[in-house]
Amino acid sequence: QVQLVESGGGVVQAGGSLRLSCAASGRTFSSYAMGWFRQAPGKEREFVAAINWNGGITYYADSVKGRFTISRDNAKNTVYLQMNSLKPEDTAVYYCAARRTMVIATITDKYEYWGQGTQVAVSS
Repeated sequence: QVQLVESGGGVVQAGGSLRLSCAASGRTFSSYAMGWFRQAPGKEREFVAAINWNGGITYYADSVKGRFTISRDNAKNTVYLQMNSLKPEDTAVYYCAARRTMVIATITDKYEYWGQGTQVAVSS
């Protein structure tokens, strides 16, 4: 069982930056692939970024490529999402997710564990 707690959300002006953190419980964090997803009001949850077990492989949605960076620190059981050049369309609740495999995935159904989410609001 893994528990995930996100933090770092907030309100920022367009063009600004935020860094989200996701702290995981458990001693097997390094064997999990991790992902970030987001959900805007009235929309389905969508993939943002994913990282494999050792950080050697990352993958991004086209909408955030070049602006967002996912990383992890297995010693701290934490995964991060650095978000730069934020746009109003990035406004959403951001969720951290974990899957019991070392391989990344972009589909919500492939992740077994989810955090409670953190709100990001980008003003124009």
